[in-house]
Amino acid sequence: MGKTFVEKILNAPKGAIVFRKPNIVLTHDNTASIKNTFNKMGGEKVFDADQLLVVLDHNAPPTNAKLANQYQVIRDFVKDQGIDKFYDVGKGICHQIMSYHARPGMIIVGSDSHTCTAGAFNALAAGIDRTESAGIWKRGETWFRVPETMKITLNGKLNKNVYAKDLSLWIIGMIGSAGANYMSIEYHGDGVKTLSISDRMTLANLASEMGAKNAVFPPDDILGDFLDNDLNNSIWADEDAEYDKEIEIDLGKIFPLVAAPHNVDNVKTVSEVKGKKINQGLIGTCTNGRLEDIRIAAKILGGKKVADGFQLLVIPASQEIYLQAIEEGLISKLIKAGATVLGASCGPCLGTGQGIPADGYTVISTANRNFLGRMGNKNAQIYLASPATVAHTAIKGVISDPRGILSNDKYPYQKQQSETIMIKKDDNRKHENVWDYSDVDNLNTDQMFAGSLTYKVLSSEPETIMPYLFQDFDENFSGNVKAGDILIAGDNFGCGSSREHPAVGLAHAGVKAVIVKSVNRIFYRSSVNQGLPIIVLPEFVQKYKKNDNVDVDLTEGVIHLNSETIKFSPLPDKLLEIMNSRGLVNWIKNQ
Repeated sequence: MGKTFVEKILNAPKGAIVFRKPNIVLTHDNTASIKNTFNKMGGEKVFDADQLLVVLDHNAPPTNAKLANQYQVIRDFVKDQGIDKFYDVGKGICHQIMSYHARPGMIIVGSDSHTCTAGAFNALAAGIDRTESAGIWKRGETWFRVPETMKITLNGKLNKNVYAKDLSLWIIGMIGSAGANYMSIEYHGDGVKTLSISDRMTLANLASEMGAKNAVFPPDDILGDFLDNDLNNSIWADEDAEYDKEIEIDLGKIFPLVAAPHNVDNVKTVSEVKGKKINQGLIGTCTNGRLEDIRIAAKILGGKKVADGFQLLVIPASQEIYLQAIEEGLISKLIKAGATVLGASCGPCLGTGQGIPADGYTVISTANRNFLGRMGNKNAQIYLASPATVAHTAIKGVISDPRGILSNDKYPYQKQQSETIMIKKDDNRKHENVWDYSDVDNLNTDQMFAGSLTYKVLSSEPETIMPYLFQDFDENFSGNVKAGDILIAGDNFGCGSSREHPAVGLAHAGVKAVIVKSVNRIFYRSSVNQGLPIIVLPEFVQKYKKNDNVDVDLTEGVIHLNSETIKFSPLPDKLLEIMNSRGLVNWIKNQ
């Protein structure tokens, strides 16, 4: 039997737990918090300075003195440790910067969920959390579970005015935001040859929104041209590799799409939402801030004007792209059309910098997430779309089809969306020691701990997390959670960012266990790293009824539901050691 890409690069069969040394460990503004955790582990000198890639981008330039001081701490750390791969404010967004360093056959991890973008370069690239990053600084290696693989075969080519972003949303809508949970996605087929590296980066970037560990493209001529034929260590799946899921897509059947509020898999056709009034647009981010994206926007906006009252922000993904766009005259076209062009930064995407929408605003963005509150205001709504759709919408002030036609496109995979739940103080979800969120799917990290707080509250200081824990989801939680409590939730728990604050907070509060139907991959890792038991047991969640009595025996591996006993699988020995040590910090410190 042949092997998949990930089975080859990790040299183990699917399901195995292996320890490997990554070629690159990416961190960004969270480097300051990671340094604190590294010091708690007893770290003084990093294991291998050449592993580290540090980019200041999420709050660049810093918006207050506290953030500015954190930036200086990072600069001093980089200098003291002899880290050469450092990119200061304005150089670029970390996943774009990665294109300078990623090479075929590399293992790349990063303290950001969209590290998977580097899969466009035939690398195994996956997101981890801050604590795990600190552990690699100390030990040089980390654990990987070899994932199952989904094969996506692309045939044909995209039609004019249809883009990789539309294809990405097509796939997300088809399989759902947890449809590739903990899986490796391989892109195959003759359609891959029609996709540029920019297109591939968009698709790989959005693998995170499918729940995947990583996505990867073959080391073909397109990649060879981009890397000046540096394909020496390339790896690809065997022809007779075994896949757990297979999907085939005719690119010629794709049409313009949007992800409607408040989930990325709430996919609709542009024709279905055309005419929707929009107040603000964003072209950029790590998903669609490349030169090709800016060219598309400038071509559409050149000689035209942004609609009255419409705010359009454009953010090149790197300084290099910004300069190229200036040289090509693209920036002049955008500014003359009424756009505001910002320096390379992540700020507007997660709501930490410029571009936070006003109450009641509806935004259309080329970013990768549209959770409630994602851009810094939970009283705004976000649609996701291609740069072309955003540009056309900016001109008309309402969602508009980039093809310039009236269409009745029917998206074949549209499904009923669950309501975004916000629990108020008078809606008590706690019975004795159980927090009952069993009817809540896709409880995301932005709801558990707002993105705008990410750099105001360091995850290495758990007591400061508690006042904000779950505040944008359940106003009762932070003030009433107690040691020994049990939390029950539905599918895709912890989806979204690599932000470890929720897991840190839950562990600090002494939550005995989190029991879910399914869990996001990075959140699962964060739970292990914090010593927070998370149990995936869908049959239990389905059986649970309001006010049932629940107790968990972690030693025996059983849950008592009223008079019934339900068994669950224990963690592998290595991960159990970390859990029993009350987290990765203690485990490493005691090695």
